Amino acid sequence: MKRMEDEPKKGAPAYMNTYGDMMTLLLTFFVLLFSMSTIDAEKFKALASSFNASVSIFDGGQTIRIDNNVLENGMSQFPVKETQFSIEQAYQEAQETTKAEQDIKAYVKAKEIDDKITVQKSGDMIVIRFADILLFDTGKADIKPGAIPNLNLIGEKLREYIDQGYHLRVEGHTDNQPIHTAQFPSNWELSSARAIAVMRFYLEEMDFNPSKISAEGMGEYHPISSNATSEERAQNRRVEIKLSKSTS
Repeated sequence: MKRMEDEPKKGAPAYMNTYGDMMTLLLTFFVLLFSMSTIDAEKFKALASSFNASVSIFDGGQTIRIDNNVLENGMSQFPVKETQFSIEQAYQEAQETTKAEQDIKAYVKAKEIDDKITVQKSGDMIVIRFADILLFDTGKADIKPGAIPNLNLIGEKLREYIDQGYHLRVEGHTDNQPIHTAQFPSNWELSSARAIAVMRFYLEEMDFNPSKISAEGMGEYHPISSNATSEERAQNRRVEIKLSKSTS
């Protein structure tokens, strides 16, 4: 009697399980390498600044070194990029910015101009904000005489930080209402002229170091509030002075 052949086994061959596991592990390995090669410096600084209650862990100036030379063979080689982050330095910079914010806030309050000027920390910068109505008439870029005392008062404090190596960037901002005059064809020109007017005041009236101050017109494109109402549009019309150790 003829022997019946064994029925073929159903499903994938057994070796496919091992092969699938190997492919999964390879994928995980390369994802890990990719994530290590794209560490965000700002996020790393933010992480370091969260260790406020554990200053002792920074003793000795420990650093983390990230080497992106992840794969090499005889024919090709990935570019080698080395980035060193000093945890101690990042922590100190975050503490320094927080201290500067508190110092300027206390100064503004002591001079009784905290109802006219707001101060807040934004990343590694201190943002000092003036409403445009305090500095300029509608549609103009000439500083009001009544604004001079406030600019002088905050300027005295800013000078201290310039002497410590800080940089000032003056930014002009508008709302989304278009302007079209012979002097200001658009909000770009108006916002730029207002930023330059404040910068020139500090250069010409208070002798600020020209290499430590810059001006930039931002137009209507960086609002801090919706432009749906007149009150919200008023919030967007402003001049900001950004104080930081970086020039960017």
